[in-house]
Amino acid sequence: MPLFKPPERHFLQEVARLAYCNHFLPERVEYEKAALGRDFVPGEPVWSASVAAPDLPRPNVLRIHSRLEPLLNSIRSRLHAAAGISPEDLAIYEECVQHLLYLRYYPQFLGAGSKCKFYRDFAADCHFFFDVPGKSFDTLQQTAHVFACFRQIQRAFGFIFDNIIGSSIPAARLRASIWESIFTHDMRRYRRTMYAKMREFPTLITGPSGTGKELVARAIAGSRYVPFDVERLEFTEERNEIFLPINIAALSPALIESELFGHRRGAFTGAVSDRKGWLETCPRLGSVFLDELGEMDLAIQVKLLRVIETRKFSPVGDTAQREFHGKLIAATNRDLSTEIHEHRFREDLYYRLCADLIETPSLAEQIAGSPDVFKELLFYMTRRAVGDEADKTMPEVESWISQHLPKNYSWPGNYRELEQCVRNIVIRRSYRPVRQAAEAEAGDGFFDGFRKGQLKASEVIAYYAALVYHQTGSYESAAQRLGLDRRTVKAKVQECLAARSRR
Repeated sequence: MPLFKPPERHFLQEVARLAYCNHFLPERVEYEKAALGRDFVPGEPVWSASVAAPDLPRPNVLRIHSRLEPLLNSIRSRLHAAAGISPEDLAIYEECVQHLLYLRYYPQFLGAGSKCKFYRDFAADCHFFFDVPGKSFDTLQQTAHVFACFRQIQRAFGFIFDNIIGSSIPAARLRASIWESIFTHDMRRYRRTMYAKMREFPTLITGPSGTGKELVARAIAGSRYVPFDVERLEFTEERNEIFLPINIAALSPALIESELFGHRRGAFTGAVSDRKGWLETCPRLGSVFLDELGEMDLAIQVKLLRVIETRKFSPVGDTAQREFHGKLIAATNRDLSTEIHEHRFREDLYYRLCADLIETPSLAEQIAGSPDVFKELLFYMTRRAVGDEADKTMPEVESWISQHLPKNYSWPGNYRELEQCVRNIVIRRSYRPVRQAAEAEAGDGFFDGFRKGQLKASEVIAYYAALVYHQTGSYESAAQRLGLDRRTVKAKVQECLAARSRR
């Protein structure tokens, strides 16, 4: 016999879909609208943090919660009296109760550490709703696991919502993409099996320099599934050392190899003792983050490929195998298809990494056709710079930018450049973009000094590198035109700016 009346079924079906959807996709709004009907409150098309005011409870969430609780209490009573209920109805009931319990305990998860004594109340609620003679519910058999999933969802939502700022569609897509990287596109399957396997999937983050790739990596690393110990009433292995970053561009190949894989005493000059690498010290719930992966030496790429394929590695100077227990996250601003074509990046390594691919949008993509988004991001950067003085400082920053930078300025340095622009204005009430500075240098002294033979060879290279960077718009493109390594070009551009600042 049917468990629900027709209007109840419609409402509960939409709530069940809502419970397992990607909350950063527009589908969330559609499910809320379908569930609430005329009671739906129109609002923002995507969920994003408000940087101008404290976040307020979403009205549709509150309305669904207030309608859902009494309805499920009523249906619970029917479960004890009804017979022959379809498996589909039981599944809808279970998923709606899960959603209700998540909303009920969400505030307590927010303030909880590794200890969670309120689990006893949670378990009692699960028994209240699911301990029904003749009915079987997975939630009752896996209460601690469901509790751990709820905690993971709360943490992931917080990391993504608080750190990936912007109400633009590109920012919304990025938040949704991070969510899928953590939970996959099918959260039901994730809860059943994938929660235990996600560490086996490396994540590759691509995008222009300064677009927040490390923020994305930290969000993923901080949102791993952590089991709950019922006996001790705490989450197991929840440590602070869960994110281990290595900047490939900042280290020599020998140091990178030692940092990653470790080494044995005497393996090379200066190796005076054994040293464990981060692949070995990374805990099971931790993540190793390889920033600037495109800079990695080909020989190390071979060893990294083996780690991904077998989860095994050997320290430098040792033949004994170790096992990597954590998750691997990598990022690059390079075009890896070009790097593969030029034989600077292994194609087989790319295909091991690209199963979970996240692309970060440029600042220009975020603000294209939307000045409100730019103001939102500008306020966020101003608040980071001056704290509580942001309301008073923002007009000064906004006024300076509108008067001194072109309306269509593309912000080639992305969010990092915007942040430095704000800091420059706060400190000196001025800001000169790298490209603009290079162009000015070429116009007001470089060619004159060049003609007179007054420049050193290093100055010529630095000024020319800055000029080509200004024309091409990226270190990568400038490096290809100049026939130099990208890191060399970046260093020369910075050298040009430093020389100008000393004049």
